[in-house]
Amino acid sequence: MGLKIAIQGIKGSNHHQVASDFFGEDIELLECLSFDAIIDHLLTGTADKGIMAIENSIAGSIIPNYNLVYHNKIHIIGEHYLSIHHNLMALPGTTLEDIKEVHSHPMALLQCKEFFKGYPDIKLVESMDTAETAKRIKEGKLANIGAIAPKMAADLYDLNIIAPEIQTIKNNATRFIILKKQNKVLPKEEINKASLRFITDHKRGSLATVLNVMSDCNLNLTKIQSLPVIETPWKYAFFVDVTFDDYEHFSKAKALLEIMSEDFTVLGEYKNALLL
Repeated sequence: MGLKIAIQGIKGSNHHQVASDFFGEDIELLECLSFDAIIDHLLTGTADKGIMAIENSIAGSIIPNYNLVYHNKIHIIGEHYLSIHHNLMALPGTTLEDIKEVHSHPMALLQCKEFFKGYPDIKLVESMDTAETAKRIKEGKLANIGAIAPKMAADLYDLNIIAPEIQTIKNNATRFIILKKQNKVLPKEEINKASLRFITDHKRGSLATVLNVMSDCNLNLTKIQSLPVIETPWKYAFFVDVTFDDYEHFSKAKALLEIMSEDFTVLGEYKNALLL
């Protein structure tokens, strides 16, 4: 068996799809019911790498995950974008008219809200995971219950897709980060993206000054997220993603930012992934 990969959710989930896309099929999946469990696997060494959703093009950032990575000194060694496809599935022979309840993750239900306006008699029920519901339907032979899940779940749990692509916004993607306890050192010529965390002081224009340094060093800011520093009320940490064409530009910016900001941390240096 190949690498041990910790994912949120079970086989058939979007995290499973990312694991297959990024690492191939020769992997052992460690199924986790929470993002914290992924971190625990990495810290104890029971997983070689982890996969964690960090932001969605519709719902925005999964904010607690930024702090999970930072506080546990976990390294981001890569990223992957996955187009999200929500499919309504049920036991073979079930039709849409037979469905009384649909179970899925709250985010999946929310992203398919418009579809179900046309079926007001169907009860929507929140569950822990998209694929978990599909598995439960198969194991319990649950008639008249549907799941919203990826196509991979239908294949794994022998369910029929009775309504494909039911998400309201068709162009829906999630960014996942690839995690490791120790940093993976890539050749500098292959690194063109970095994730950073820093704190600025309370002086007026401090953040603008930092952003200007990034711009002057030819860094392209692709993401900025502020989070409160829990130990210090009204103080904020900034999580930033930047891309660059030349590692030396990033190296110069890094040296300046270490001087200009407090608690400057590089969370990861890796290859910029393309949204397919």
